[in-house]
Amino acid sequence: MTVGTELVPGPNAVDITPTKDGGIMKEIKVEGKGEGKPWTGDKVYVHYVGTLTDGSKFDSSRDRGDQFSFNIGKSEVIKGWDIGVSTMRIGEVATLFIKAHYGYGSAGSPPKIPGDATLVFEIELFDFHGEDISKDKDMGVVKRTKTAGEGYDQPNDGSQVEIELVGRVGGRTFDERKLEFEVGEGLNVNIPRGIEFALEKMKKKEVAQITLTPAYGFGSAGCSQLGVEGNATLVYELTLVKFEKAKESWQLDAEQKLEQARIFKEKGTKHFKDQKYEIASSRYQKVIDFLEHEISLKGEAEDERKALLQAGRLNLAMCHLKMSQWIEARGVCDKAIEENENVAKAWFRRGEAHLALNDCESAKADFEKTFQLDPENKAAKNKITHCQQKIKAQKEKEKKTFANMFDKFAMADKKKEALERQSKPDAMNHIDQWSSGGEGNINTDPNSIKVGGDIQMSLDINEAIKEDIQVTEASGDD
Repeated sequence: MTVGTELVPGPNAVDITPTKDGGIMKEIKVEGKGEGKPWTGDKVYVHYVGTLTDGSKFDSSRDRGDQFSFNIGKSEVIKGWDIGVSTMRIGEVATLFIKAHYGYGSAGSPPKIPGDATLVFEIELFDFHGEDISKDKDMGVVKRTKTAGEGYDQPNDGSQVEIELVGRVGGRTFDERKLEFEVGEGLNVNIPRGIEFALEKMKKKEVAQITLTPAYGFGSAGCSQLGVEGNATLVYELTLVKFEKAKESWQLDAEQKLEQARIFKEKGTKHFKDQKYEIASSRYQKVIDFLEHEISLKGEAEDERKALLQAGRLNLAMCHLKMSQWIEARGVCDKAIEENENVAKAWFRRGEAHLALNDCESAKADFEKTFQLDPENKAAKNKITHCQQKIKAQKEKEKKTFANMFDKFAMADKKKEALERQSKPDAMNHIDQWSSGGEGNINTDPNSIKVGGDIQMSLDINEAIKEDIQVTEASGDD
């Protein structure tokens, strides 16, 4: 409301400060929908208009035509906003009167906002969601902080953690327990990888709601032990009771790194034998992380470092192959070959990846290199023969496809000529009626051929190839 020429809170304004010191007064202009409100860490989407108490406008997202977004409680905005917007519901429009100690203080924000200024914001909340903490930023792991934790430290890969969790799917509780495990090996006790990613973003005694898409949960296979079907979205309430952080690589000297790498390699091999390839891959990756950039070792210790690093890469590549992660497997083998091109296993496993990616020429070259390095390797010899057969089959298919394609061109030409003969007028009486039928445009697609004439036809090479492949596949050709 306006008193004289000054904007002041109306009679329905409510003090929303935690200490009730009158520093943030809120008036609701339009009620919101639902019961949910943003939590600390949530990303919110708003429109706002900011004015001073004399009515002069200093900022407006509406004037710019773009909604403004920020994360609650992350010091991305003034304190008055963090507190005020966290009290709103979707669709709500509210006016916040924010005194200087919840705004820009005695310094202000020159030139538009003077020191000790009370700010008036009209804010509309459009949407909010939890913080996306997935590594690929694909909303696969969304975290909402229900209760803030203590201190600043957070678990890392290899930490020993004690947690409490309640897991739900479709409103049904499928998991409720308290347990201890090592971060990175959670799948061993039916803790999905997404929960481990979330733990690395939590503090001691923090309580969070974690939502996982299937890719970060139990995937298409589900978890029969917990009664979770495949492709299920999971919602957990997760409490980090306590943890003991694992030492990072930079905290260890070279000998300690070697010792840790040995331990991780042994763990990886155990999980690999148990066919727990995802856990095994994370342990082999730790071997690489600890040894990849270590340059201070000499003599036998350096020889062991190289051997462990090579084993870590080759075993990681095998894990990727087992999980059908062909591109990742190829990349790991590239690195192993770059470091030592005389290791037959690296060439063989890269060949396997190339073959799965249907790059038969590259696969054949890799298997030939394997056989060159290891002439007794019967598997490599068999793979070379297999690649030769696939390459031959591909060439035969291409030959047949293009032969049929040109047959179609010839048939199209005959049809065109026949149609032109049928539609040709009397040359003496209607000579001016001859028409090329052209459109006067240059065709920019080299695979599309326009056929002229009074009756327009077109033959697309791509369609011809596609049609022929479909016929070939239907006939059972390899």
